[in-house]
Amino acid sequence: MIEAWLDLPSAAVFAILTLIYFSTGALIAWVSHGALLGPHVKHLEGVVAPFFGSVAILFALLTGFLASDISDRNRQAARAVQAEVAELRNVFTLSVASASDMQAIRDDWAAYVKAVVTDEWKAMTNGDSAPSASAAYDELLREVSQPKIATEAGAAVHSALLTAAVRVGTARSERLALASDNTSELKWAMVLMLGIMTQVAIGLVHLHKRSAHIAALSVFSIAAVLTLGLIALQEHPFAGDVRLSPAPLQELLKKMHGPGA
Repeated sequence: MIEAWLDLPSAAVFAILTLIYFSTGALIAWVSHGALLGPHVKHLEGVVAPFFGSVAILFALLTGFLASDISDRNRQAARAVQAEVAELRNVFTLSVASASDMQAIRDDWAAYVKAVVTDEWKAMTNGDSAPSASAAYDELLREVSQPKIATEAGAAVHSALLTAAVRVGTARSERLALASDNTSELKWAMVLMLGIMTQVAIGLVHLHKRSAHIAALSVFSIAAVLTLGLIALQEHPFAGDVRLSPAPLQELLKKMHGPGA
């Protein structure tokens, strides 16, 4: 259920958070000051403010840990993309700088980049890879592995090409792994529930005055919705409104129109 919520558009993510926290806030206010249960709840007056602080600190800590996990995954994804781009650039540059004709390598290189940009980037929104990108990479690696390259261009160039091509595959594997990785639903459930418990704690502290009670619940609910919503938008590095762009790979395609391409 939580994963389905995280996959929703940005507006829906915020709408559901708003519905949850303002509904629970309204329920707490009604229970605390309503004619039916209010008189019974009033007997709980006297809970001191530090009690609210202890629950709020737990909520803040877990929210911070959750945000840290998601931010770290996004940083790793960005590094994986940059590493892949750098190694692809190395393959292209070596193929152009070599004295031998490596047009076949550049053709396979271009096919791989196009497959990643057009097919695999879309597939990663669902945590999948693209068969076309896998096939294109296999073809690129097969072409780079040709023994004749060492004879025509030299062993050093061949070794550098192979190393760069293998690192492309390593970076791609890391990118795909991060695209399919999700924060544990248990962590999200704990944070969401602690948010509600913090609302309950606020309600217990402000039983004496209805206006202060509603104001405190409203301020916390707004803060919780904004904070958790912004964290949720970054849950998937390659999906949603806040995601990594394939622009660095698209820039590589411009090399095909340069000298020696």
